[in-house]
Amino acid sequence: MMPPSLRRWALTAHVVTSVGWLGAVAAFLALAVAGLTASDPATVRGAYIGADLLTDAVIVPLALGSLLTGVVQSLGTRWGLLRHWWVVVKLVLTVAATGLLLLHTQPIGHLGNLATAGAPFGASTSQMQVQLLVDAIAATTVLLGTTMLAVLKPRGTTRFGRRRP
Repeated sequence: MMPPSLRRWALTAHVVTSVGWLGAVAAFLALAVAGLTASDPATVRGAYIGADLLTDAVIVPLALGSLLTGVVQSLGTRWGLLRHWWVVVKLVLTVAATGLLLLHTQPIGHLGNLATAGAPFGASTSQMQVQLLVDAIAATTVLLGTTMLAVLKPRGTTRFGRRRP
């Protein structure tokens, strides 16, 4: 167990990175909507340049920070990493969301590079633009779900948790 002062710092770091990740994904969602629906080419280009920068400079570091601080927090508290179902589900969702995010940085970067080069957006990029919007909606949903799990802490211990005092 962590001492109380260290536990508070770890919890603060976890809350800041997790809520920051959610907020950054919400901003990304707004950019994805703008990139898909705007009729002004400059707005479309700006949206994808911004989305690429936001992903690399904010979302990826916050996702990795949230995962790391969550594991540290769970290992240093009574909740444990594998003792309670809500922690296990939250861990699985966070690992999956982080993994999918890392996979999807490539199409985000591609659209950002096209926008930086001034290439036109149209039929050749529309599927990728829609996919980014769907991904942002899914990520927002998952992150809201992990936040709800952290706040509500539903009952239920795993088999491992029932064996440990």
